Amino acid sequence: MGRMKLLYVEDHKDLARALAQVLRKNNYSVDLAFDGENGLLSALSDAYDLIVLDIMLPKMDGISVLKRLREDGIQTPVILLTARGDPTEIVRGLDAGADDYLAKPFRADELLARLRALGRRRGQFAPDNTLSFGDIELNYNTLDLSGTDQTFHLTLKESQLLELLLRNRGQAIPSTTIIEKLWGWDSKAEDSHVQVQVAFVRRKLALLSKQVRIKTIRGVGYLLALEEGD
Repeated sequence: MGRMKLLYVEDHKDLARALAQVLRKNNYSVDLAFDGENGLLSALSDAYDLIVLDIMLPKMDGISVLKRLREDGIQTPVILLTARGDPTEIVRGLDAGADDYLAKPFRADELLARLRALGRRRGQFAPDNTLSFGDIELNYNTLDLSGTDQTFHLTLKESQLLELLLRNRGQAIPSTTIIEKLWGWDSKAEDSHVQVQVAFVRRKLALLSKQVRIKTIRGVGYLLALEEGD
């Protein structure tokens, strides 16, 4: 599973790219669209966990996009961005099938709080934001990794790597997948970057856990496994 996938439809490109950076740092995978038509095409793929949709868009306004999505059976949660707190506009958006709205300008932490609430409602996150395996437990919101008698605070990359391995336990994850999830498909990260993060997490697991190890499957990738009887 890994990070939640989010579509952000906004015609102000500088704002969109700046906010996308904040979202990515907070563990979301973000795709951007800069007009209503492209936003609709992306959203119709039904590949997203959440959609942030500006109302004022070129080519097709946000409420028209939202109506079309709901008519086509796309039930992805949508947060509408309104240029002003106009009650009429807000009601139109909610009637069209929006799940929430934010009036511009808004703070990034307010949007993040709304996204977390919608994510929980859709059941994408575990209720307490934790994943357990063997004798470890990862809280991927606080980035804390706990063992039997101590806890380490991970970096974001370490937490993302361990979350990916925990959600795919028993399955080898290729370096290319890890790069895409941790750095983005268009990054310049290489295998060496993955090796460094794996080494960091291995060191912490060795101190915390008597059971859980990251195994290297040569030519395939990395696998989270239990070593019984350590």
